[in-house]
Amino acid sequence: MKGEQPLWHPSPNFGPRREGLRPHLVVLHYTAMESAEAALQRLCDPTFEVSSHYLIGADGQLWQLVAEEMRAWHAGAGEWAGQGDINSRSIGIELDNRGDHPFSEPQMACLERLLPEIMARWDIHPEGVIGHSDMAPGRKQDPGPRFDWQRLGRRGFARPANVVHAATAVTPQMFRAAANRCGFTAEADDATLLTAVRLRYRPWARGPLCAADLAVLSD
Repeated sequence: MKGEQPLWHPSPNFGPRREGLRPHLVVLHYTAMESAEAALQRLCDPTFEVSSHYLIGADGQLWQLVAEEMRAWHAGAGEWAGQGDINSRSIGIELDNRGDHPFSEPQMACLERLLPEIMARWDIHPEGVIGHSDMAPGRKQDPGPRFDWQRLGRRGFARPANVVHAATAVTPQMFRAAANRCGFTAEADDATLLTAVRLRYRPWARGPLCAADLAVLSD
């Protein structure tokens, strides 16, 4: 079965984690490229100065590009739970997907084997598994609306959404406070913040802010 053991394909695009930081986040991305091979080439090209720790192909093949102890260049500018330099605080996983189609079963199965291993090694809680769009709202939207966050939540590999829909009226201030408590602290206007939270928890939702948007952020 592909993905059981990663193929080592070293990227030159990495460095030491700054200030002695250890990873306490996992950031999920999509590659937005036509193939895993094209993404692998890009992530290992020093010209582009991007990388990740892992790449998972649509067929479930797993590559490791950077040692987990090192700082891969995958996250860029952003913030989560009031903290910057996400690259020094995280493990990056790229998923071979253009962003406009579902993620394959072999790929999701490989991710679900990899995540608990990383989480155990670094004592990362489910709340620490986030999307690129979570920490860079407005700038990034991956892993996008086709990614099955609910599946990861059911398996304990990500924070699950609260399915209880409150009937109370909700204000932008209430929504922002709840989003901040869940980690969405990067600078964003109200509309961008709503889009980022919906990408993560309610990708099917449309229209103005409503009580269901607040409910998914509740404990």
